[in-house]
Order: sequence, then structure tokens, then C-alpha cells
Amino acid sequence: MNNIILNYLLKNFLRLFFVVTFVAYCFGMILNLFEEVEFFKNINVSILTPLLLTSIFIPSMIIKILPFIIFISSTWFMLRIRNNKDLLTLKAFGYSNLKIFFILALTSFFLGCLILIFLNPITSKMSKYYEKTKSGYSRDIDHLVTFNRNGLWIKENLDNKQRIISASKPSGFDLINLTIFHLDKKSNLIEKIISKRANIEKNKWNLQEVTVFKYTDGILVEKNFDNYSINSIYNFEKINSLFKNFDTMSFVDILFNYENLLNNGYNKNFLNQSLHTMLSLPFFLFFMTALASIFSMNTLKKSNNFKLITLGLITCVLTFYLKDLSLALGQTDRISLKLAIWAPVAALGFFTFIGVLQINEK
Repeated sequence: MNNIILNYLLKNFLRLFFVVTFVAYCFGMILNLFEEVEFFKNINVSILTPLLLTSIFIPSMIIKILPFIIFISSTWFMLRIRNNKDLLTLKAFGYSNLKIFFILALTSFFLGCLILIFLNPITSKMSKYYEKTKSGYSRDIDHLVTFNRNGLWIKENLDNKQRIISASKPSGFDLINLTIFHLDKKSNLIEKIISKRANIEKNKWNLQEVTVFKYTDGILVEKNFDNYSINSIYNFEKINSLFKNFDTMSFVDILFNYENLLNNGYNKNFLNQSLHTMLSLPFFLFFMTALASIFSMNTLKKSNNFKLITLGLITCVLTFYLKDLSLALGQTDRISLKLAIWAPVAALGFFTFIGVLQINEK
């Protein structure tokens, strides 16, 4: 009998979860499709292109709003078994509110773990394809920044020439082993600049240990400088912001290649934020299920459904707002970044712990 009841709880809960996920996916498709069509309206592409890009972009968005989806699914399921008297039947077979909560909450927790391990690597690859495809159609193609196994590459269009910059890797506010090519409109070499290190904190880059090769009257002249400066449209903050797309980094990749990513120049704070944000996901799902249980199982009166759902949604939105506020404090070094990520989880856990104890008495 216990296996039958457990199967009933899991089957119906997961079914509602997939229904809510599908509705969120369709809603996201409709909203994002307008944005993609607007982007491609002056570009000669098939209608399938924005449709394809939308379909591969939405899964990463679904993972972001997964706590909200779990909250709606849990609330829907618990109100459903409460209103059709299944909750009373379950209690007659020895299933208390607390036991039902733990079954659903642990299911949500393990669901989050499975998504991180198996689904997140797939959505990260889809996001990379999305970003690569969109950048290929970008109108601002004159200015490009890319980072690959060969290092950092930057292309700028200046007034009367082009500038191509390569660096082996970033290091703090600096770029290491810099090579700069200045080309004329016909892509003929004007000068080549080699530098051991360049500080790019501001738009005026300060280069150190510099060698400049420049054509003068058809002769390539070499000059050495201890310090040299150039002006660029890029600075550290602008370049760094271009690579802060958390969707393109998978949990498994960060977990097992953390040191390699650091050695390749990825920002440590960015990696830590990505890692701990994803690590906190299963716990958020667990506590969002607890939050749904508190609002749904607190009473058996059907007349309170609308009020409880409204209050629950407001609490859910406030939780997301406080989570983002805490993260903003961590990103601005007001508090530790790890504390900023885990403090909302701890606060939500403390609140739900008290609430779950109360519903167990009902």
C-alpha cells in the first residue's frame, strides 16, 4: 500500500511539474519570438531562424525560474489533494502533512540535482550556440571581442584604420603578452606593437616593455619603450561584462575544470558566483516546496484558496527580489559573495522550518 501511495504522490506531482514547465516554455517562446523577429527584421533569413534560436534559448530561462515553477507545481498539487479530499484519505493511511511535505520536497531537491548534472550541460551548449549565431548576425560586427583557447582577440574599427589585438590571457586588470596590429583600409600593415603587459582598467591602456614596429619611408623601424599608451573603446569592465553570461557555463564544467578556467583568464568572482548559484538551486527547490506546503496545508477550507495562492505568489516574488538584492550586495563587495548567495537560502530555510512544524500540527 505504501508503494501505491508513494507512486500516486510522485506521479501526480511530477505530472503537474511538467505541465507547468511546458506552459512556461510556451509562454517564453511567444515572448522571446517577438524579440528575435525584431532582431532579424532587416536581415534576409528564414522564419525558422528566429524560431530555432528562441527554442534553444528558452530552456536556460526555464532553469532560472525553476524555483518559481516548483512553487506553482507544489501549490497546485497540494491544493488539488486537499480540495478533492485525497489529503484526508492519505492521513487515514498514516501520511501526515510532514511526511507528504518531505516526499515532495526531497523529490524537488533530487530533481534539481538531476537538472544540474544532466540537463544544465545541454542547455549551456545550446546557449553557446545561441550566442555564437546571434553574434554572427550582429550589426555591430565592426567591433568584436572573442575568447578562445588561443587567448583573447579584439577587433576595433578606428577612423582611418583597423586595430586587431591579441593577448595570451587576462590577469586581473592586465592583459599578458599583447600583440597589436594597426592596418589601413586595404588591410595593409601600418604598425605592430608587442607588449609584455597592458593595464586596461581604463579606456587609456598603459603598456609595459613595448616594442613598436612601424614603416617609415618603406623601411620597417623598430623602437623600444618602457611605457606606451593607446586609447581603446574597450576597458576592463566592458570586456569582462561581455563574458558574464552564466548560461554558457555548465555546473559540471565549472566543478571539474575550475582551475583550468582560472588559468585561462576567467574571473574568479564570476566562477564562484556561477558555481554557488547553481549549487544553491536544489536547496531553493526544497524550500520553495516547503513554502508551498505552508500556504496550502495550513487549512482545509476551500474558500481560502484564492487568498492563499495570492499570498504565496507575493511571498515568492519577494523571495526572488531579496535574493537578487543580496546578490547585488555581494557583487559590489558590501558583503561576501558566498554569503550573498547562501544567506537567502538560509533565511528561507529558517522561515519554512517554523512553518512546516506548524502544518504538522494540523
